[in-house]
Amino acid sequence: MRIILDTNVFISGIFFSGPPSQILKAWENQRFQIVLSQQILNEYQRVADNLSSKFPTVDILPIIEMITIHAQFIDTQGVEINVCEDPDDDKFIECAVAGECETIISGDKHLLKLSEYQGVTILNPRNFVKKYL
Repeated sequence: MRIILDTNVFISGIFFSGPPSQILKAWENQRFQIVLSQQILNEYQRVADNLSSKFPTVDILPIIEMITIHAQFIDTQGVEINVCEDPDDDKFIECAVAGECETIISGDKHLLKLSEYQGVTILNPRNFVKKYL
């Protein structure tokens, strides 16, 4: 299974327990493939850097390195999708479509409101865990 993790899920999985953390652990155990674009990775890094100052005991660098090495990168150039109420969320849809992913996991209300786009299901972390883990 090929999935996209919205930034809020990725970051929550690092800094907090609960379904996002379970999803990251399942990925570490190779239960599915995380797919990324450079735009998504840049956002992960930016948000993680901001949170690192608030949570100095969490070392984010090894997790960013691991996802950089083990996730599959997709070039989304030429894929332009404008369907989200928040245009900043379109990058997740673009990556999912370009990477032929089955699911986007997100806590973002704008993405969740879509629920599906071109065969890509959009689930919140709890529903993903219930359905697949």
